[in-house]
Amino acid sequence: MISYILRRLLYLLPVCIGILLVTFLIKAAIPTDAVSMLYSGQLTEETSAEAEAIIRAEFHLDQPALVQFFYYVTDILRGDLGVSVRTREPVIDLIGYRYLNTLKLAFASLAIGVILGVGTGIISAYYKDTFFDVTAMTVSLFGLSMPAFFLGILLILFFCVELRWLPVIGDGSWKHLLLPSLNLGLILSASLARITRSSMLEVLDLEYIRTARAKGLNERLVVFKHALKNALLPVITIIGLQIGGLLGGAFIIENVFAWHGIGELAVKAIIWRDFTITQGIILISAATYVLANLVVDILYQVIDPRVRLAG
Repeated sequence: MISYILRRLLYLLPVCIGILLVTFLIKAAIPTDAVSMLYSGQLTEETSAEAEAIIRAEFHLDQPALVQFFYYVTDILRGDLGVSVRTREPVIDLIGYRYLNTLKLAFASLAIGVILGVGTGIISAYYKDTFFDVTAMTVSLFGLSMPAFFLGILLILFFCVELRWLPVIGDGSWKHLLLPSLNLGLILSASLARITRSSMLEVLDLEYIRTARAKGLNERLVVFKHALKNALLPVITIIGLQIGGLLGGAFIIENVFAWHGIGELAVKAIIWRDFTITQGIILISAATYVLANLVVDILYQVIDPRVRLAG
C-alpha cells in the first residue's frame, strides 16, 4: 500500500504542471492583465506606460510565455507561489488562512452531508415505499435540482431575516460557519441519500443478508454491520467525487455569505486580472482534490479487503 501511495503522490506533479500550462494558455488569450488594470486611467499616458514597463519587467511579463512558465514552475519547486501584482503581497500569505477557512467550510459541509444523506438513505432503504421513503426521495430530488446560491438566499431569508437567529455574513465564530456549511451540506446530502438508498436496497436483497436474518441475528446488526459495510463502496466513490464539487460550490457560497475563503479571493483575483493569485488557487485546489481522491482509494481497501489497489 505504501508503494501505491507514493506512486499516486508522484501523479500530482504532471497534473499540476498540466493545470499550470492550461492556465497560462488562458492567460495569453486574455487581452488585459493586472498591470494594465492597475494603472488604467490613473496616470498620464507616458507615465503609465513607463510604470507598466517597470512592473512587467519585475514580474517577467515582458518575456515570452514559455520563459514566464519556466520562471513560475521554478518558483513552485522552491515553494514560492509568487507575489500579487495588485497587492504586492506573497500569494502564499494571501491564500494561507483563506485556504484553511475553505477547508473548514468543506469539512463541516461534508459532515452535515454524510450524516443527513447516508442516514436518510439507510432509513429509506429499510422502509422502502413508505411515506418517509417517498418524501425523502422527493425532497432529495429538489435538493439536486436547486442551485446552491438560491438555497443560500432562502436560508438567509429564513434564519437571518425572519428568525434573526444567525448572522448573515462574516467568519468570526461557529455561528458564521453554520449557514454556509448547512447550505453545501444539504446539497451534498441529496445525492448521498439517493445513492445510499439504491446501494442498500441492492445489498439487502442478497442471499447472505437473508441467511443472517434466518439465523436470528439482531436486525440492527444485520443492517449496520453486514449490509451497510458492503453498501458503502459506491457511497464513498460519490463522496470522493463530491469533494471537488464542495470546493467549487464553496467558491459561490463564500461570496453569498462573505466567508473569507479562497473562493472569495478567486473572484477578486479574476476581477483584478491577477493571474498570480489565480494560478496559486487553482494549483492548491487541484492538489487538494487529487489528495482527497487518493484517501478515497485507500478507504476502499480498508472497508473491503477484496478490493486490491492497482497502479
